[in-house]
Amino acid sequence: MSQFDSIRPYYDTEVHEILQEFYKHPMFQALLQFTFPDKKEEEIKNIVESCHSIYDFQTRIIYQSIQRVMEKSTDGFSTSGFDDLERNKAYFFLSNHRDIILDTSFINVALFDHDLVMTASAIGDNLVKKSFLLALARLNRSFLVQRSLSPREMLVSSKKLSEYLAYLLDQNQSIWMAQREGRTKDGSDKTQQGVLKMAAMARGDVPAMTYLKRLNIRPVAISYEFDPTDILKVPELIAKSEDLTYVKSNNEDFNSIMRGALGNKKRIHIAAGKLDPELFDKLEASDLSDNDKLQELAKQIDREIYRIYKLWPSNYVAYDLYHKTTDFAHTYTDRDKRNFERRIERRVNPDSAIALESFLLMYANPVINKLKSLESAK
Repeated sequence: MSQFDSIRPYYDTEVHEILQEFYKHPMFQALLQFTFPDKKEEEIKNIVESCHSIYDFQTRIIYQSIQRVMEKSTDGFSTSGFDDLERNKAYFFLSNHRDIILDTSFINVALFDHDLVMTASAIGDNLVKKSFLLALARLNRSFLVQRSLSPREMLVSSKKLSEYLAYLLDQNQSIWMAQREGRTKDGSDKTQQGVLKMAAMARGDVPAMTYLKRLNIRPVAISYEFDPTDILKVPELIAKSEDLTYVKSNNEDFNSIMRGALGNKKRIHIAAGKLDPELFDKLEASDLSDNDKLQELAKQIDREIYRIYKLWPSNYVAYDLYHKTTDFAHTYTDRDKRNFERRIERRVNPDSAIALESFLLMYANPVINKLKSLESAK
């Protein structure tokens, strides 16, 4: 499938050679030492030597790396909804997006632990400009979403990406993609219509809703009790609120990756949801335009994500502090509130009201969205 060479992960036949090429790379050595702190160099080398496929690499190295991340930076990892998925069946997991690397890694841990097909995962090519990061992504079954293209180039790229998604699913390979371009900075998870439009571009003459129904779309909600990168997101939120162009600093994405991986997250929950198959049929039979059908489907995906999203004491505390109420005081303890207030004191400039508002909404928006969704469902 040479037409996908510019975006695909490595083939299994390429894995062993690539691992030999990058084995001595300082960043790969750091990853291995972090993952296997009690093993001797010869033992680690033997593990790497034993990897002859992406599955080998994911299960023998990356899975162990994520277990270490959980051990060092979380107070627990839980899942729901994965028992409802079928073994040996491919799904298109469309999820909210909090952390550049960990979101898809945690989902793959959940899938592996439930003996389900792990994902091929989308990653922006802007995040893997360094050769080692690109190699690591491709070894971990990531495929590239090309950014910074002209409108004409973007159209061609989107069509190729859509065809690649269809190819993967035909090969019984599950897929992970974020519901929007980039991470959600403000905690308000909303599916971009453009993601669905791109996914449907390979449909040919098949109606969009009929085609999307075939993709086995499963909404996924990823919920962190604390976001280690929360304060890193505030400057961009402030710029957005003031209609200013935000320009990333050098190594900003890399710093976010490292803080996201090693910073304390407390508890994490990943929930797999579902969509009623009749939803697609009803939308296809409606008088809505194709764009409006896609928009309505996006809203339904959002509602499902809000429904299954695990809310933590940090979310409820932020909601009450933002609205100056005690509406959810029964959901958290005094200690929970003190811990969150100390987090604000350590991370937010006390002289910046807009920084405080942005920080609080980052945690409060999941509560706000769930309340709105429940209200609209009445």
